[in-house]
Amino acid sequence: MPQSAANRWVLLIHQIPPKPDYFRVKVGRRLQRLGAVAIKNSVYVLPGSNDAVEDFQWQMREIVAGGGEASVCEANFVDGLTDAEIEGLFRAARDADYREVVADAQRLLKALPGGRRARADGRGQIEADLGRLKRRLADIVAIDFFGAPRRRAAHEELARLEARLRPPEAQVPTPAHPAKAPRRATWVTRQGVYIDRIASAWLIRRFVDPEAQFKFVAPEGYRPRPGEIRFDMFEAEYTHEGDACTFETLVARFGLGDRALRVIAEIVHDIDCKEAKFGRPEASGVERLIAGIAKQHAEDGARLAHGAALFDALYAALAATAAETGAARKTKRSSRR
Repeated sequence: MPQSAANRWVLLIHQIPPKPDYFRVKVGRRLQRLGAVAIKNSVYVLPGSNDAVEDFQWQMREIVAGGGEASVCEANFVDGLTDAEIEGLFRAARDADYREVVADAQRLLKALPGGRRARADGRGQIEADLGRLKRRLADIVAIDFFGAPRRRAAHEELARLEARLRPPEAQVPTPAHPAKAPRRATWVTRQGVYIDRIASAWLIRRFVDPEAQFKFVAPEGYRPRPGEIRFDMFEAEYTHEGDACTFETLVARFGLGDRALRVIAEIVHDIDCKEAKFGRPEASGVERLIAGIAKQHAEDGARLAHGAALFDALYAALAATAAETGAARKTKRSSRR
């Protein structure tokens, strides 16, 4: 019989003693945090990966230490459940989690004091609850393996709540003395580039250093050579600052202030930081596209090339929208005179 394709799923098959009750509850909560779903009473599944195998092995040891029995195996389903049906189980489980987040956010919105913005009085507890919800949402996103439909609604609801809590913002000024843009530099970053590094490399080559060369190195222990500029890595010249991702840092430090770039910065921030600070509706689509690029291309240079095409198109669309909005405002002002 020919060798089967790579196993798609990892299974944990267990038998837990009926007593004590707390042990069964403890195991159930652990499996829920891993994002595993049950396909039978004592059979749980995760998408196949080294991390999934390790997670289930740790859980197996805990079950055995508690007096139960457990096995971990990798598998493909030949008959009965289809892969599409199993993916549907994951989406349904995460949709239920997202619905809870949406419901909690809506309750907090109703609890806010009246007016366009929340007043300082009584706001502290709601801000604390918002922080808890954001952490909960990040945890759910981390185990949303197949893109559950309610994910976008959860992000948007938290963004709406955060906007109500946020005080009116002053326009962020362009730095009086922006950093001098280097020319033909070698920009160094970590291997395995993803959203922030892909977007930052596009920004560098498009707006900062058109002839930039990129170098990808191991994440730890790298000593830069003379003339090299590091970004999005430990002790880099350009990296996360405060709660800003590297893309935001580059935009601020080089005084890049146009509206389209600010929108892209918000998108990159929410994807990279796994939160809903800005709640841009484009974020979920960009995230899926970047994930597809990363899955299709293991080589970092290829990821940058395909990512650049993505961000070129996104920037062009956002810039056109900004221009149309500006023209409409001018027309409206002229009609009032």
